[in-house]
Amino acid sequence: MIRGIVKGLIVFLLAAIFSVQGVYAEPAVISQQAAGYTLEFPGSRYPETGAHIRDAIASGHSAVCTIDRDGAEENRKESLKGYPTKKGYDRDESPMAMCAEGGAGADIRYITPSDNRGAGSWVGHKLDDYADGTKVEFIVK
Repeated sequence: MIRGIVKGLIVFLLAAIFSVQGVYAEPAVISQQAAGYTLEFPGSRYPETGAHIRDAIASGHSAVCTIDRDGAEENRKESLKGYPTKKGYDRDESPMAMCAEGGAGADIRYITPSDNRGAGSWVGHKLDDYADGTKVEFIVK
């Protein structure tokens, strides 16, 4: 009988610990949806890039990125045509060059290098393990 009480107490304590951890745990950044994945982009961490993604989507560009790393170089070349470099700024593309939806017709904005490169690195790390062809919907938080 004592063993039963002790086992019950242990189960209760473990359940309490896990429920508390769930409340304080950082939410998943990438979640799977029926048609692919959703990536919550941290707009407060990279405000210029976040605003650019949000504005590009609002103006009709795709929120979904079909990963196409092999096409990134050609997409970048096509999207940046007619947009000269500016000292002190990067040319940001939305949709990104690594997306099949990127390339010619992408929305281009001049933003600070630290914001652009930090955002690019963040996205790259988040999507490292996903194969080409994977669909990821960007949601700016």
